[in-house]
Amino acid sequence: MTQARLATGALVNALVRRANRAGGFATVLAKGDATAGAVLVVAQDRGQLVRLWERGIGPSGNVELIAVGPEGDAQALTEYWAKRRRNDPDLWVVELDIPQAERFAAETLIGD
Repeated sequence: MTQARLATGALVNALVRRANRAGGFATVLAKGDATAGAVLVVAQDRGQLVRLWERGIGPSGNVELIAVGPEGDAQALTEYWAKRRRNDPDLWVVELDIPQAERFAAETLIGD
């Protein structure tokens, strides 16, 4: 029996609301499929780009955040997600600027 999953749009909405309530900043850079689109998080801390994280199936077979794309260079990261978006219009891209952005995103997008 498969477990029910929240729609991707609801998860992204929860991430944006939680970040804003916690004093951080989150915005949707690109909307994907509301039901089952992939989610790519542009993680920042006080405007300093940290990393790109994607919600996906990890080596353990469980849903987790996976580091993707180049590191550090804002232009290269933007080009990476823009190319991914051209190839997958269902992809959500969320910019998250909050301390410990990876942990914060994982708590919301992955849960326990």
